[in-house]
Amino acid sequence: MAELAALEDPKIRAVNERHGDDHGVNLGRLRALAKRLKTQQELARRLWETDDTAARLLALLICRPKAFEPGELDVMLREARTPKVHDWLVNYVVKKNPGSEELRLAWFTDPDPAVASAGWALTTERVGKKPEGLDLAGLLDVIEAEMKDAPTRLQWAMNECLAQIGIQHVEHRTRAVDIGERLQVLKDYPTPPNCTSPFAPTWITEVVRRRHDR
Repeated sequence: MAELAALEDPKIRAVNERHGDDHGVNLGRLRALAKRLKTQQELARRLWETDDTAARLLALLICRPKAFEPGELDVMLREARTPKVHDWLVNYVVKKNPGSEELRLAWFTDPDPAVASAGWALTTERVGKKPEGLDLAGLLDVIEAEMKDAPTRLQWAMNECLAQIGIQHVEHRTRAVDIGERLQVLKDYPTPPNCTSPFAPTWITEVVRRRHDR
């Protein structure tokens, strides 16, 4: 904890706080610290228990993802207060856990939109890597009905799922683009030069074009 405190940079904290993340540690330095510590599951648990954002991010880098029970991960997700901790927990730990499908199903319809967004993130992972058994048309039905008015984090997760369905599954591409065009979600989101817009129709079209250009 003392080493993490020494890495604190007020300028980085100011930037992060604008995005809802209450820490000021450069993530490159955090990853270097994690590389030095290597995998330490018990230390990861203790760091998580501090409720400190930088410590929790470090915990997620040095933990053993398969060592958690699904119930533990459910508690951790509900404790994850900041977007970065939530994102790393889902992407670095839950996706590698044997109980990820069980959690996907449990979280997908959770009344807490932050928890539901994790269910959607896991669903998006399956859309691209293991779509067998998913009702893609049904997912598009839900997105069409609910994405426009969904809370921000859940809306982003639904939008990513919409884009991935359109990118990965040509038979649903026209409908995915049409839904995006009609809902206009993230159409005006500021996008830096050389980055792809998160607006689903643009995102789908651009990725498909790049694949065809290879």
